[in-house]
Amino acid sequence: MRTPVVLLTGTDRDALATTMVGLLFDLPGAVAVRHHIDVDAGVLRRVVSDMSGVLEQHEVHLEHACVSCALREDVLPTLERLATDGRWSTIVAHLPVGAEADQVCHVLALDSRLARRLRVASVVAALPGTGVEQDLLGDDLLAERGTHCGPDDRRGVAEVTCAMIEHADVTVAVGEPSDAGLDLLAALARPGARVVAGTEHVDAAALTGHVHDYGRTAAWTGTVLDCELPSLRSPHVWRLDLRSDRPFDPARLLDDLETLASGPFRSRGCFWLPTRPERALVWDGAGGQLSIGDGESWGPRAPRTRLVLTGTGDVPDGLEDAFHGLLVAPDAVLDDWSTTHDGFEPWLGSISA
Repeated sequence: MRTPVVLLTGTDRDALATTMVGLLFDLPGAVAVRHHIDVDAGVLRRVVSDMSGVLEQHEVHLEHACVSCALREDVLPTLERLATDGRWSTIVAHLPVGAEADQVCHVLALDSRLARRLRVASVVAALPGTGVEQDLLGDDLLAERGTHCGPDDRRGVAEVTCAMIEHADVTVAVGEPSDAGLDLLAALARPGARVVAGTEHVDAAALTGHVHDYGRTAAWTGTVLDCELPSLRSPHVWRLDLRSDRPFDPARLLDDLETLASGPFRSRGCFWLPTRPERALVWDGAGGQLSIGDGESWGPRAPRTRLVLTGTGDVPDGLEDAFHGLLVAPDAVLDDWSTTHDGFEPWLGSISA
């Protein structure tokens, strides 16, 4: 019998701790394992506890202070060990602050040995209700708050928190979020995922069932978003779903990237370049910070450019015009773009021959 695992993610220590304690109280027979990366010391700290108290505390020295090392060196082995022990009906896994759940979900979905012992029952994202809009749309860095996962971790709080919400089955805003904050969380969450205000509204027993669906989550968070978005029913939140079958012009994109990347909003999606027509490229932005990367092959799908922008308040002027201004002209001959260099090598790698 496989032990259900509730994965707990977030970028705020207090919100994570409050949610973990609440789940322990509401899940008889559960054990919690909390991991914390001490970047300066290069140490991963593990604390295992249940309702009887702290059961073990341990430190692991990491070769590299990063999430991947932490998962490999201790998080996954500890989850397997606790499941094998047989004393507990559920494991609540408090991942390191700033660590996303997708790596754990990926491993447990594909590793047949671990999958015999463990299953991801649900993914919970916890964040403070007060200031939720700043966490989702602001320009703070994890390192500025002391919640980064490695010495070279320059990720933004908004970038990471938005990704966590989009991956989660349940999002809990601890405290008193504003109506705009709750509506923003609901707009970012996967269709069918729950957003609740306060740990007292979390249905802990339901989290141990089969809430998490790896394929459905991967489709929502993947490079190419193919589904239609649910309608927004909020006076506080706006969304633009910008689409075209044309690629971005590489030169214009390099020159005017900030026109779609700057501003207090979430942006994500895919695009293509005529210099790299076989590749679906990743667009991932939040709070004025943007990451682009090489995603996957288009395969049999027709290339497309689709960006989804979400924010609160008034829609910034000119976003839709800026999107269309970056596309190649409708009458452009795409076969004329063959080249060995387009300026995006630092982010996308070399152009394949």
